[in-house]
Amino acid sequence: MSNKVNILGVRVDSVTMDEAVSRVEAYMDQRAGVMIATANAEMIMRATKDAELMQILNEAALVVPDGAGTVWAAHHLGYAMPERVAGYDMAQRLMADAPSHHRRIFFFGSAPGVAEKAKIKAEHLYPGIEIVGVRNGFFSAQDEPEILAQIRDARPDLLLTALGVPKQEKWLYRHLQELGVPVSIGVGGTLDVMAGVMKRAPYWMQKARLEWLFRGLLQPKRAGRLMALPKFVMKVHRSRS
Repeated sequence: MSNKVNILGVRVDSVTMDEAVSRVEAYMDQRAGVMIATANAEMIMRATKDAELMQILNEAALVVPDGAGTVWAAHHLGYAMPERVAGYDMAQRLMADAPSHHRRIFFFGSAPGVAEKAKIKAEHLYPGIEIVGVRNGFFSAQDEPEILAQIRDARPDLLLTALGVPKQEKWLYRHLQELGVPVSIGVGGTLDVMAGVMKRAPYWMQKARLEWLFRGLLQPKRAGRLMALPKFVMKVHRSRS
């Protein structure tokens, strides 16, 4: 088991990518019926003002440090945090391992047509992968019974849900028992990147911990949300005293 690091009230697991993937694989083997969260600075800041999200994150089976800000905060608070575990990269690792373990995967979320394109990409990257269902993230409350039935009937081992934060976490938490899926993960823009409708930062920017800046430049509408980052730094600094 990993150590939990308390960052502004959110308990984040201090894990490497290998350890995180191993944990998720074990949950699938155990048919555990759990939710995994990917916590970056923006999500943690949102949780400080959203008690429901805070509770959901702290009840999740695994909360990985998705973001350089999360790793920095742990170090700043005096805790060990070996590396960033990006949700996108973790999802790719799980998909790469899926064919040899006969894992069944369902893509849920993003705009109409995106999950289908992501499925084609996954089948190209990971020959033999079983994507047993796709469903876009545009729906009303009236559609939910049909969506739940579609996911249940597909019997996935892994549900990748791309509805954005905090909608994906709240939706999964609310329906976890009904879904009956061994592992569900909120993956944000993962399907968009796989489908080619959203670019990921170049590798050098990821290594330089500037992925947040790339997203801001690519999506000017995110500028207001990116202001959460300096606020996060100040809040973490103040929490140390």
